[in-house]
Amino acid sequence: MKKRILLVEDEKPLCLLYEEELSREGYEVTAVTDAEAALAKLGQAEFDLIITDIRMPGKNGIDLITQIMGLRKDIPIIINSAYQSYKEDFMTWAADAYVVKSSSLDELKARIRQLLGE
Repeated sequence: MKKRILLVEDEKPLCLLYEEELSREGYEVTAVTDAEAALAKLGQAEFDLIITDIRMPGKNGIDLITQIMGLRKDIPIIINSAYQSYKEDFMTWAADAYVVKSSSLDELKARIRQLLGE
């Protein structure tokens, strides 16, 4: 059975790129562009992993992680951000991994495999 990933990324082109790349890796990807939509999806379906950006309109990724931790502590979370500086913010430590966005998705894919035990 395919592992299910919830992807939260507000930049549409990146959202599409990640969705395509991760689908090619054999994952079932549900992509949303904001925290509210992510929380709605969590209420509707089971996911094996969550990938979220930090800087988004409305609720940011840190707020989202805090809410997810209150609902489901069992789902691994990867923060995928262009901003290295957030790595020092203790609020991001609740996540299982922190990946700085780059043109290569190799690090992100490696982290996904590691957290899913593949």
